[in-house]
Amino acid sequence: MKNRSTELREALEEMIAVGTLSPGQHLDETELAARFEVSRTPIREALIQLASMGVVVIRPRRGAIVAELGPQQLVEMFEVMSELEATCGRLAARRMTVEEQQALQAAHQACKEALDSQGPDDYYYRNEAFHEAIYAGSHNQFLIEQARSLYRRLRPYRRLQLRVRNRLSNSYAEHDGVVQAIISGDGDKAAELLREHVMIQGQRFSDLMASLPQLGKQAA
Repeated sequence: MKNRSTELREALEEMIAVGTLSPGQHLDETELAARFEVSRTPIREALIQLASMGVVVIRPRRGAIVAELGPQQLVEMFEVMSELEATCGRLAARRMTVEEQQALQAAHQACKEALDSQGPDDYYYRNEAFHEAIYAGSHNQFLIEQARSLYRRLRPYRRLQLRVRNRLSNSYAEHDGVVQAIISGDGDKAAELLREHVMIQGQRFSDLMASLPQLGKQAA
């Protein structure tokens, strides 16, 4: 059973992911305690948890802020993310059970339904489940933990990417190739496709940089 600070951590993490709390925003413990109708203690514990994940930065005597990622740091983190996902895909192609392959196909179908309804937020959550299915299929717990940790730090930015024009349909088409490669057992192809799917460079980087100001406005 989750304790209150863990529930608060998850709620705050979600608010950061969807832009309700934007990069660089000050996180006032008193305001958050009033918002969630709790004392400051579980809020402080939740912020410490988020800081350990790199999602929040706690500054001595100045309180906590939502972590900000500069352009160079974003590129470097997406570069590492693409390699982690590529490795997950390569291992998943070799190790996925039939049941896990079916779960991956179901997650892919769920993305198709979200695409058809043109709901970027819905697609974002289905997309997260799709990638999680690939992580699980790698059967490497250390790799899964590292991939999840970095995915969490990049959530606001991965979500923002999906709002770029035509990105939903392109993302789904890329998923389709990944699924086929994994199901057919072609680990090298799965790795190559996932690396390209996650890597942010060229026009995709320009689009993300242009979209960053929207992060703080999505809840408005």
